[in-house]
Amino acid sequence: MSDNLPKNIYRNQVFDFVNAINTTKKDLIRESDNPVLMEKSYNPFLVNRALSYFIDTIMYSNEINGVKHIDSTLQNDYYLNSIRSGKRFSKWAKPVEDSNIESIQEYYKVSYMKALDISKILSKEQIDLIKTKIIKGGNHVQYQSVSGSEIKER
Repeated sequence: MSDNLPKNIYRNQVFDFVNAINTTKKDLIRESDNPVLMEKSYNPFLVNRALSYFIDTIMYSNEINGVKHIDSTLQNDYYLNSIRSGKRFSKWAKPVEDSNIESIQEYYKVSYMKALDISKILSKEQIDLIKTKIIKGGNHVQYQSVSGSEIKER
């Protein structure tokens, strides 16, 4: 991401590029008032990720992954001229947050992957004990008991 671009404009333009590739077939880089700025706002990784969610465009995305070194304009041209127009919508995959993993990470001061490994070894009671040991807060903090049945005030 370019340092001189506002973040909200940058995020919106990524989806504008994907919409142009999928539906309108408009070359946003060459047809803009400032092509240099538009090329800087083109993020090849996010466009590839967006197009990799669809069965009919995943192979195009894979081909571009093999030639990462090409310019953004060339990548955009490839997508515009290769992919058929069509309405494509999908939800982006997002990581699942697990409070058990976060608690293990904080307690043992380990990475996410190591916390996943540790969580496979620990029992439910041990994880509950870890959660009670890492409770943070000031006066009058409410927390749920280990059994999960009642809320106690500290």
